Amino acid sequence: MLKYKAPLRDMRFLIDEVFDYRAHYAGLANGGEATPETIAAILEGAAALCEEVLAPLNLPGDREGCHFSDGEVRAPAGFKEAYAQYAAGGWQGLPFPAEYGGQGLPVSVNVFKSDMMATANWSFNMYPGLSVGCINTILKFGTPAQKALYLPPLVSGAWTGTMCLTEPQCGTDLAQITTRAVPQPDGTYRITGTKMFISAGDHDLAANIIHIVLARLPDAPSGTRGISLFVVPKFLVGPDGATGARNGVMCGAIERKMGIHASPTALLNFEQAAGAMIAEPNKGLEAMFTFMNTARIGIAIQGVAHAEASFQGALPYAKERRSMRALSGKKDPEFPADALIWHPDVRRMLLTQKAIAEGGRAMIYGAAQMADKMFEAAAAGDQAAYDEFDGKLGFYTPILKGFLTELGLEAANLGMQVFGGHGYIHENGMEQIVRDARIATLYEGTTGIQALDLLGRKVLLGTRGKCVRDFTATMWRFSRRRLFAGGPIGRMARTLARRALQWNAMTTRIMLRARGDRESIGAASFDFLMYSGYVMMAHFWALQAARAAACVASGTGGESAAFYLAKIQTAEFYFERLLPRADAHRKGALASAGSVMRMDNDSFGFD
Repeated sequence: MLKYKAPLRDMRFLIDEVFDYRAHYAGLANGGEATPETIAAILEGAAALCEEVLAPLNLPGDREGCHFSDGEVRAPAGFKEAYAQYAAGGWQGLPFPAEYGGQGLPVSVNVFKSDMMATANWSFNMYPGLSVGCINTILKFGTPAQKALYLPPLVSGAWTGTMCLTEPQCGTDLAQITTRAVPQPDGTYRITGTKMFISAGDHDLAANIIHIVLARLPDAPSGTRGISLFVVPKFLVGPDGATGARNGVMCGAIERKMGIHASPTALLNFEQAAGAMIAEPNKGLEAMFTFMNTARIGIAIQGVAHAEASFQGALPYAKERRSMRALSGKKDPEFPADALIWHPDVRRMLLTQKAIAEGGRAMIYGAAQMADKMFEAAAAGDQAAYDEFDGKLGFYTPILKGFLTELGLEAANLGMQVFGGHGYIHENGMEQIVRDARIATLYEGTTGIQALDLLGRKVLLGTRGKCVRDFTATMWRFSRRRLFAGGPIGRMARTLARRALQWNAMTTRIMLRARGDRESIGAASFDFLMYSGYVMMAHFWALQAARAAACVASGTGGESAAFYLAKIQTAEFYFERLLPRADAHRKGALASAGSVMRMDNDSFGFD
C-alpha cells in the first residue's frame, strides 16, 4: 500500500520564499493571526492528520466503498471516526469568521490544508470539501437569521453541506432544470424534484446535511433567468438550532462508479421538502456561482493531488525495482540489474509527474493570494476591489480547473506506467489514483466547458482580451529583468517573453475570426485553454527557478542546496520537454473550424 508523505519542504518553499506569504498576510485585515508560527503549526498538524489518519484509509476505503440501504448511506469503516477527529481539531473552521466559530484565517490557509488532504485521501476530502462552498454561499447571500442558524454547525464540522444542481435531464445546461419551489404562507418553500450526481449527498459522518438547491418558482421565467436558490436541510432545524424531524429529501440511490468509491455520489429525491430562499428570486444561478467557483478551485487541487500521489508512489518503486542494465553501462553492479530510475524513459515519466505536481501547486498557491484579497474585499464591502480580484481569479479558474485536471490524469497514468504490470493491480494503489483522477476532468464543468468559459466568457465577451494582456504583462515584468542573464534563468526569461507576445497575438487572431464565425470559438477553445495552461505554468516554474537560483548564488542554500538545484533542473525539463506542447495547441486553436464542423452529422457513423 502506498504511503503518503506531506510535501512540506515544497509547500514551505512556495509559502515562504516564492510568494512571501508573510508579507502578504501582513497586508490583510484578517492576516494578523496568520503568523509564521501559526502557519507552521497548521502545516505540521494537517500533515500528521493526513499521514497517520487519512492516508491509511484510502486503499481500504476504495475497496469497501459506501453502503446504501433503505435510503441511508454509510461510509466505509474508519471514515466516521476520522471525520470526528477532523471536526474536533477545528480544521473545517480555518478560513471562516470567528463570529460563527471559525478561526478567521485567510482562505489560502485552507488551500494549504486541502492540498494535503486531497492527496492523502481524495474520497474523504470530498465530505468536508463540499461544505466550503455551502458556507461561502450562505455567508455572501444568506439573511442574518440564516447565517446564525446554519453557519455555526457547518463551520464546526458538526454538519456538512452539498450543492444540488444536476438533474437527470440536464447537467451543464441548467436552463433545463425542472425542480419546483412553491411558496408557503409562513415564508418558506416546498421543494419537489430530483437531483443526481450529488457528491456526499447522504452519509453518516455528520448529524445533518445542508443542501444548497437550484429550483424554479411557479411564476419563474424560462431559462437560466428563472432559477432561484434554496437552503434545504436533511433534518429540519428549529429556531434554537436543534435538529428535528426528517425533511422531505431522501436518497434514492448511490452511483456505482469508476472511482472515488469511498465518497457517495447520490441521487436525491425532494418531495415537498421545506426550504428557505437565499439570494434574490430568479437570481439563484448567479449566487450559485459562488459555490461553483469555490468547487472548481478545489477540483484544480485534485489535479495536483493525483499528480503528487502518483509521483510519491512511482518514485520509490523506480528506485527499488530492477530491470535490465542502463544503456550507458552498469549503474548498480552489485545487483543483477539496474534500478528503473536509471532508464531515460522512466526518468521522463517521473520528471513529468514532478513538474506537473510542483508547477500546479505553484499556480494554485499564486491564485490563493488573489482569493485572500477577494474575500477580504467582500468582507469590507469594497465592491471595486472585490470586482478586481474576482475578475483576476475568474481568469485563473477555468485554466486551473481544466488544465490541471487534464495533466493530473496524465500524471496518474504515468505513475501506473512506471509500475508496469504491477501498476494494474489494485493492492499497489496506482490504478486507484487513475480511477479517482478520471472524474476531475468531468465534474464542476468538463474541460470543454472550462475552455468555453475561458475563451468565450472571460477573454472574448468579458474583457476583450484584457485578462490575457494583464497576465502576459506580469510575465513580461518578470522576464525583462532577466532577458540578458546567462544560464537557465536567462533562457527561461527569453522564452517567457516570446510566449507573452505569442499568447496576445493568438488571442487577437481568434477574436478577429470570431466576428465572422461564431463556431470558431468552440472549435478553438480547448486548444486555447491548454495553450494558456502550459504558458501559465511556465511562468510559475520560472518564478520557482529564479528564486532557487538566487538562493544558490547567495550561498544561503546550505542543506537545501540539493532541493534548489532540483527546482532549477525540473524547471529546465518543463521548458524543454513539456512547454513545447503549447505549439501544437496554438496551431490547433488557430486552425479553421471547417474541419470540425463540415461533416454531416449522419456521416459520423454508418449502419
